[in-house]
Amino acid sequence: QVQLMESGGDLVQAGGSLRLSCAASGGSFSIDVMGWYRQGPGKQRELVATINKGAGTYYADSVKGRFTISRDEVKNTVFLQMNSLKPEDTAVYYCYARTGYLSVAYWGQGTQVTVSS
Repeated sequence: QVQLMESGGDLVQAGGSLRLSCAASGGSFSIDVMGWYRQGPGKQRELVATINKGAGTYYADSVKGRFTISRDEVKNTVFLQMNSLKPEDTAVYYCYARTGYLSVAYWGQGTQVTVSS
C-alpha cells in the first residue's frame, strides 16, 4: 500500500507563488506516474499536471506557463511549483500516484490552496 503525504498548501495573494510537495512511501511496486489533481469549491476534481518516470509531463491548459511539475525519483517525491496564482486556482490539491504494474492508483489526503484577490 502506497502512502502519499502532501505539504505546502497555504493562503497566498493573487500573483504569488507556492510549492507543493508530495512524498510517496510503502508499496511493493514502483510508481510510474505521479501528479496533482484539484477540486475547487462546487467543482469536480480536475487534472492539473502529471509527470511519468521518463520525465514526460502533461499540464491542464489552465495552468500551462504558470505551474511546473517535477519529480525526485530517488526520493519518490513530486513537486508542483505554482507561480502567478489566481483566485480561480483556489482548491484542495490532491497528490496522485499510479504504479507501473497493474496501474493501481493512490491518492493523498489533499492540501488546501487559497488565493485571495
